[in-house]
Amino acid sequence: MKIGILTGGGDCPGLNAVIRAIVRKGIFHHNDQFVGFMEGWRGVLENITRPLDLEAVKGILPQGGTILRTSRTNPSKKENGMERCIDNLKKNGVEALIALGGDDTQSVSLKLFDRGVKVVAVPKTIDNDLTGTDLCFGFDTAVSIATEAIDRVHTTAEAHNRVIVVEVMGREAGWIAIYSGIAGGADVILIPEQPFDIQEIAETIKARHDRGRYFSIIVVAEGAK
Repeated sequence: MKIGILTGGGDCPGLNAVIRAIVRKGIFHHNDQFVGFMEGWRGVLENITRPLDLEAVKGILPQGGTILRTSRTNPSKKENGMERCIDNLKKNGVEALIALGGDDTQSVSLKLFDRGVKVVAVPKTIDNDLTGTDLCFGFDTAVSIATEAIDRVHTTAEAHNRVIVVEVMGREAGWIAIYSGIAGGADVILIPEQPFDIQEIAETIKARHDRGRYFSIIVVAEGAK
């Protein structure tokens, strides 16, 4: 079988590891062939490819980013975009496609699946907002980095009597904010799923000051409202 692989959306740790695992498993155990589509769905839309064999994936396990590069191209928003993608898959003899990406990437996967394309969706998003899996790869590292950042600003906030706001990723889901905020000892955590009242937050911080705690850490997901 000839299989296509692409990585879409933002980069995160683990992309190259997944590409390597797919190629090695397919070649060693199933005698599959692989073609990589460059820069996410743009590669499928514009027929930009590279061969993926054992030589191509050698040594990429510890590398960050993705050897296939990535973009946020969405073919469904282009004129005849989905039809062009299907035609280019056929031109390359691709019998199935493996798409590594988050909600936007996989929305295209679903549209292709509905048109009869065999697609395997790999849940890649640091926001951890894809159903069907407890943890998306990339999420754990994002939480670790965010928690470390929160830990580091604690001493500065305390030394200078500051209220410090730490913004983390999370357009529609507050997983990173909640995990890192709790782990880092934040005083207020704001997430997209729960609307907040700025006056209530101010009163919470004032109450801390009244108790002699003259600093506060607020962790806010980017999509909080």
